[in-house]
Amino acid sequence: MAGRPLIGVSTYLETGARWGVWELEAALLPVGYPRLVQRAGGLATMLPPDAPEHAAAAVARLDGLVIAGGPDVEPARYGAEPDPRTGPPARARDAWELALIEAALAARLPLLGICRGMQLLNVALGGTLVQHLDGHAEVVGVFGTHPVKPVPGTLYAAAVPGEASVPSYHHQCVDRLGAGLVPSAYAADGTVEALELPTADGWVLGVQWHPEMGEDLRVMRALVEAAS
Repeated sequence: MAGRPLIGVSTYLETGARWGVWELEAALLPVGYPRLVQRAGGLATMLPPDAPEHAAAAVARLDGLVIAGGPDVEPARYGAEPDPRTGPPARARDAWELALIEAALAARLPLLGICRGMQLLNVALGGTLVQHLDGHAEVVGVFGTHPVKPVPGTLYAAAVPGEASVPSYHHQCVDRLGAGLVPSAYAADGTVEALELPTADGWVLGVQWHPEMGEDLRVMRALVEAAS
């Protein structure tokens, strides 16, 4: 590898963030994301929400893209009415990240969606979501773990050939798959835990869990290698 590939990671946009004497609006990213990129051999850069028309220019400067976890995708994005248990919309982030995904797919840029990022990838390609799922976020604010099994012959299986225990925290999941997407890992209850877009010249993977909260580098390392 000639140099460490530059991996962009999308961020939150939150009000009321505090540091020192300040309480201001801030672009935030849990430190596990850049640390995971770095530990896997990449350089991490943050991509705060911006006007969607700037997404292609941002993607053109990257070697790989991560769409991070976060709030629920607005149900209107996939033609559904909001369930009472669905969180409030993050419309600026939805618009920005959908534009990033579309630009990355058009540019054949290696792309990894994490939790919300996997769900948004599915929505970007015309898929839908289950708005509430029991059993995958047992305690509020606490990551659980559960096993996932790869589908043989997939990108995910190439990176993680056997069953793995993964850090998980989500109450939504993929329902109807978006165009061209295929499942590449399942939980024991049948929930799609990873999906991907098989192409001859691309690397596109989404995982429902949070690799940034664990020690397993294999998924991020696969992205970094594809971006190199």
